Amino acid sequence: MLVLHGFTGNPSSMRIQANAFAELGYHVELPRLPGHGTSVDDMLATDWSDWTGEVEAAHQRLAARTNKIVVMGLSMGGSLSLWTGLQHGDVAGLILVNPATKAQPDDVVAMLQEMIDGGNTVMPGIGSDIADPSVTEIAYESTPLLALLSLQNDGLAPMAARYGELKMPVLLYTSHNDHVVPPENSEHLAATVGGELDHVWLDRSFHVATQDYDRDTITSGAAEFVARITGA
Repeated sequence: MLVLHGFTGNPSSMRIQANAFAELGYHVELPRLPGHGTSVDDMLATDWSDWTGEVEAAHQRLAARTNKIVVMGLSMGGSLSLWTGLQHGDVAGLILVNPATKAQPDDVVAMLQEMIDGGNTVMPGIGSDIADPSVTEIAYESTPLLALLSLQNDGLAPMAARYGELKMPVLLYTSHNDHVVPPENSEHLAATVGGELDHVWLDRSFHVATQDYDRDTITSGAAEFVARITGA
């Protein structure tokens, strides 16, 4: 299992699921993406190539231990899961939770570029979009603009028209009430993905559903999916 966290977050947002997979006896890699989990200053100089580089390294570590790899990701972790599936057609399956699948509209991307050109390096944070008041996601309090622009231009824009190439089974979780990644991202993927798709809508959770009210539903559903597609 390759398990991937989201933009400005860190592995703690996926720890519940990663631990569950480990307890079931699966090999697990839960990498901390470059620039994440320390200080937002460390993220200012990172971009899509840094994150995909770390994901590829984690994939290679898993491939040395098992011949069936399932990738699970939240938000940008879902984007990176899709990227991994496009890079490695032998990936057994993908589990995506509120994934970003397409770039923001041109006017939003242009606005981000204008902010950068105006000397801004960060904008307010997007972390901890969680309905459960007893849970807080550990995430940066600000969002690095150059990194966000790289996610849009280098990551999502080139992938958005390629999901028909994905032939492996996909389990997709989408929160109706997501204040970070609009559900239209999931709908775009569902309409274009090339393989078997199980699309589950979540009514109780916001964006960080892996830590929210539906976390147990996601964890158990993911475990059942992995067991089915790997025969484990």
